Amino acid sequence: MLAEGLGVLAAAGGTAVVQAAGTSAWQGLQQSIAQWFARGDGARQRVELERLDRSAAALETAQDDEQAGVRSGQQGAWQARFEQALENLSDSEREEAAEVLRALLQTHAPADGAEAPADGPTIRGNVDIRADHGSVAAVQMRDVTVGFPPQPGPQQG
Repeated sequence: MLAEGLGVLAAAGGTAVVQAAGTSAWQGLQQSIAQWFARGDGARQRVELERLDRSAAALETAQDDEQAGVRSGQQGAWQARFEQALENLSDSEREEAAEVLRALLQTHAPADGAEAPADGPTIRGNVDIRADHGSVAAVQMRDVTVGFPPQPGPQQG
């Protein structure tokens, strides 16, 4: 079983795949994730790219009434894949892989608000929400920015 921080990282990876699919961030994230899983194996990288393409296609073709379930399923599947990949590494390899994954998520995940809905706020930073044993959820925010994404200029649409 992974340490809590690595579980959170795996969840962030799954979320990034789902959020980036179909956006301008997809190609860079897709390439980086495939490389991360492949760890230098070109054949495995091609397999990972195909797997990522299938996920993006499933998200894109889901009907409106299926969208939430498909998104949740894809996020969970990718989280599990990240967790399994990290669990299969030695301690030193795991720490190195985690650092690389953190960096690629920070670089490629659509967190700049460009793909965020124009009618709602965006939140960037570390947010931890917990509700244990039927309690009310407590929200802890560290280094968080809450705001509305910039509106596109006339040349952007």
